[in-house]
Amino acid sequence: MPDDVASANAPGTRERPHSVSSLTGELKALIEGRFSRVYVEAEISGWRRYPSGHCYFTLKDEAAQISAVMFANAFARCKDAAALKDGAKVTVYANATVYPPRGNYQLVVLAAKLSGEGDLMRRYMELKARLEAEGLFDPSRKKPLPTMPRRIAIVTSEAGAVIHDMCTVLTRRFPNLEIRLYPSLVQGAEAPRTIVAGVEHFNSPQLDGWTPDLLIVARGGGSFEDLFCFNDEALVRAVAASKVPTISAVGHETDFTLCDFAADRRAGTPSIAAEMAVPVMSDLSERIDQLDGKLSSSLRSRWELTVQRVDHLGASLGSALTLAHGNACRRVDALLPRLGSALTLAHGNACRRVDSLSPRLDTALRLSLQSLLARVEKAEAKLAAYSPYGVLERGYTITTAADGSVVRDPSSLKSGDEMRTMFRAGSVRSTVV
Repeated sequence: MPDDVASANAPGTRERPHSVSSLTGELKALIEGRFSRVYVEAEISGWRRYPSGHCYFTLKDEAAQISAVMFANAFARCKDAAALKDGAKVTVYANATVYPPRGNYQLVVLAAKLSGEGDLMRRYMELKARLEAEGLFDPSRKKPLPTMPRRIAIVTSEAGAVIHDMCTVLTRRFPNLEIRLYPSLVQGAEAPRTIVAGVEHFNSPQLDGWTPDLLIVARGGGSFEDLFCFNDEALVRAVAASKVPTISAVGHETDFTLCDFAADRRAGTPSIAAEMAVPVMSDLSERIDQLDGKLSSSLRSRWELTVQRVDHLGASLGSALTLAHGNACRRVDALLPRLGSALTLAHGNACRRVDSLSPRLDTALRLSLQSLLARVEKAEAKLAAYSPYGVLERGYTITTAADGSVVRDPSSLKSGDEMRTMFRAGSVRSTVV
């Protein structure tokens, strides 16, 4: 204890020291007694309503802020409940309370009335309307994201969990990525300038030739005013003008900044942006395996169908050749009796007329023989064309079983059966193994 304090509290004059509990209790009684049922005009920030129906938020002005809670029963009675949100300017009727376990104080809001939009919200809405009218947020301007980017650029703070979480998600889903960080401020008056510098840096030619496939502008959650730097006009225009496809991942799911509207895609959180940026490598491998299996199955089916068609055409050709051979044989058999009759008749006539036609006999006989020879040669040509042995001359073979029957289907044979394969010149005997 310092000497001056010790002398001021000499024996006989020193007061008994307060415990933390007793001091907090006295402050609680003082604050709650003095500031009960007070009216406060302020701007809402960090508005959150929970499943219980209770609402937690901050009331702030230009110089200070205070935590506040509005319980479910008070919220249910509030006529302006639907308008209570970040940036709303309200007048609240509340009790100031102290919570001893944490040593902090807050306002328990009993009623709230909307008194106008806060200055930040007004500026946000005015700029949004102006940029929207220019077509800066038009969906037709947005670029598609690459399916499998290999180089990803990130503009965010180098401190905190955001960059760590994003790199973890990215490399887990798609290993061997090239990731580069441009460290920037993500809150405060200087933040827009550093974020714009990061966006322009990755849109400019790099000395080492490194060009990103995708750019992510990211920041973790925060209040409306904490995220307000992402509503800066210069930053919004830089993101909209980016030649590199851009994802804006600022705040939580319920937070929307103008940077979100200008980017090619918006992600609810930085981690969601990482999931959106790259596919899962294992899923791609599984998909490739599935497609490979389908392709192999399709090729196998096509090959089997082709083999069946060849077998069918072979069987049809064999049947056609057999039928043609039979027809030729039957036709020759039919022609031979007629040929004999014709020859006999011609011979008789020739004998009877030989004496009278002796001068013309040689000529007539020669003509008759030439005609008959031509017909025979034509019949022989047809017979040779339809003969099964004719195919041997064209390079085909005929395989017969031990009993002499023609083998048309290999499934009719079994191991040990003997076969004879006839070629154009000679034959070969073989045994099925």
